[in-house]
Amino acid sequence: MHAGFFRKERDGITLFVRLTPKSAKDAVEGVEATDDGRAHLKARVRAVPEDGKANAALEKLLAKWLGIAARDVCIGAGATSRLKQVMISGDPEALAMKLAALGSPEE
Repeated sequence: MHAGFFRKERDGITLFVRLTPKSAKDAVEGVEATDDGRAHLKARVRAVPEDGKANAALEKLLAKWLGIAARDVCIGAGATSRLKQVMISGDPEALAMKLAALGSPEE
Protein backbone atom coordinates (compact mmCIF):
# COMPACT_ATOMS: atom_id res chain seq x y z
CA MET A 1 0.00 0.00 0.00
CA HIS A 2 1.28 3.45 -0.89
CA ALA A 3 -0.13 6.25 1.25
CA GLY A 4 2.05 9.07 -0.03
CA PHE A 5 -0.90 11.01 -1.41
CA PHE A 6 -2.13 11.99 2.06
CA ARG A 7 -0.69 12.82 5.45
CA LYS A 8 -2.40 12.29 8.81
CA GLU A 9 -2.75 15.38 10.95
CA ARG A 10 -3.92 15.79 14.54
CA ASP A 11 -7.50 16.67 13.56
CA GLY A 12 -7.83 15.20 10.08
CA ILE A 13 -5.69 14.64 7.01
CA THR A 14 -3.98 16.63 4.28
CA LEU A 15 -4.72 15.20 0.85
CA PHE A 16 -2.45 15.88 -2.12
CA VAL A 17 -4.59 16.30 -5.24
CA ARG A 18 -3.91 16.86 -8.93
CA LEU A 19 -6.99 18.59 -10.32
CA THR A 20 -8.06 18.73 -13.95
CA PRO A 21 -10.73 21.41 -14.46
CA LYS A 22 -13.06 21.78 -17.47
CA SER A 23 -13.46 18.00 -17.69
CA ALA A 24 -16.38 16.09 -19.16
CA LYS A 25 -17.40 14.85 -15.70
CA ASP A 26 -16.74 15.22 -11.99
CA ALA A 27 -14.74 12.20 -10.84
CA VAL A 28 -12.03 10.88 -8.56
CA GLU A 29 -9.80 8.71 -10.75
CA GLY A 30 -7.43 7.05 -8.31
CA VAL A 31 -3.84 7.77 -7.40
CA GLU A 32 -0.96 8.63 -9.72
CA ALA A 33 2.74 9.25 -9.19
CA THR A 34 4.37 12.32 -10.71
CA ASP A 35 7.81 12.29 -12.31
CA ASP A 36 9.41 13.48 -9.07
CA GLY A 37 8.05 10.41 -7.27
CA ARG A 38 5.31 12.14 -5.29
CA ALA A 39 1.81 10.68 -5.29
CA HIS A 40 -1.42 12.61 -5.86
CA LEU A 41 -5.09 11.76 -5.92
CA LYS A 42 -6.26 12.39 -9.48
CA ALA A 43 -9.53 14.32 -9.69
CA ARG A 44 -11.53 15.95 -12.49
CA VAL A 45 -14.28 18.56 -12.29
CA ARG A 46 -16.52 20.14 -14.92
CA ALA A 47 -16.11 23.60 -13.39
CA VAL A 48 -13.83 26.20 -14.93
CA PRO A 49 -10.71 27.38 -13.05
CA GLU A 50 -11.88 30.93 -12.41
CA ASP A 51 -13.26 32.67 -9.31
CA GLY A 52 -12.58 29.53 -7.27
CA LYS A 53 -15.26 27.52 -9.11
CA ALA A 54 -13.03 24.50 -9.77
CA ASN A 55 -11.80 24.52 -6.14
CA ALA A 56 -15.37 24.63 -4.82
CA ALA A 57 -16.34 21.78 -7.15
CA LEU A 58 -13.34 19.77 -5.92
CA GLU A 59 -14.30 20.32 -2.27
CA LYS A 60 -17.85 19.16 -3.00
CA LEU A 61 -16.66 16.14 -4.99
CA LEU A 62 -14.25 14.99 -2.26
CA ALA A 63 -16.87 15.44 0.49
CA LYS A 64 -19.39 13.35 -1.43
CA TRP A 65 -16.76 10.74 -2.34
CA LEU A 66 -15.63 10.38 1.29
CA GLY A 67 -19.15 10.56 2.69
CA ILE A 68 -18.48 13.60 4.86
CA ALA A 69 -19.90 17.12 5.17
CA ALA A 70 -18.68 19.66 2.61
CA ARG A 71 -17.72 22.02 5.46
CA ASP A 72 -15.05 19.48 6.50
CA VAL A 73 -13.17 19.87 3.20
CA CYS A 74 -11.15 22.96 2.23
CA ILE A 75 -8.28 23.85 -0.07
CA GLY A 76 -5.28 24.46 2.17
CA ALA A 77 -2.65 25.28 -0.47
CA GLY A 78 -2.36 25.49 -4.22
CA ALA A 79 -5.61 27.37 -4.87
CA THR A 80 -4.32 28.56 -8.26
CA SER A 81 -2.29 25.45 -9.10
CA ARG A 82 -3.26 22.03 -10.48
CA LEU A 83 -1.46 20.47 -7.52
CA LYS A 84 -3.37 21.18 -4.32
CA GLN A 85 -3.25 20.36 -0.64
CA VAL A 86 -6.75 19.75 0.62
CA MET A 87 -7.43 19.79 4.36
CA ILE A 88 -10.04 17.28 5.49
CA SER A 89 -11.32 17.51 9.06
CA GLY A 90 -12.36 14.41 10.95
CA ASP A 91 -10.98 11.22 12.48
CA PRO A 92 -7.55 10.77 10.83
CA GLU A 93 -7.67 6.98 11.23
CA ALA A 94 -11.10 6.58 9.63
CA LEU A 95 -10.20 8.93 6.76
CA ALA A 96 -6.87 7.18 6.21
CA MET A 97 -8.66 3.81 5.98
CA LYS A 98 -10.99 5.14 3.26
CA LEU A 99 -8.09 6.64 1.31
CA ALA A 100 -5.79 3.65 1.73
CA ALA A 101 -8.42 1.48 0.04
CA LEU A 102 -7.43 3.20 -3.21
CA GLY A 103 -4.12 1.38 -3.19
CA SER A 104 -0.92 2.35 -4.98
CA PRO A 105 -0.32 5.03 -7.56
CA GLU A 106 -0.33 4.00 -11.19
CA GLU A 107 3.22 3.76 -12.47
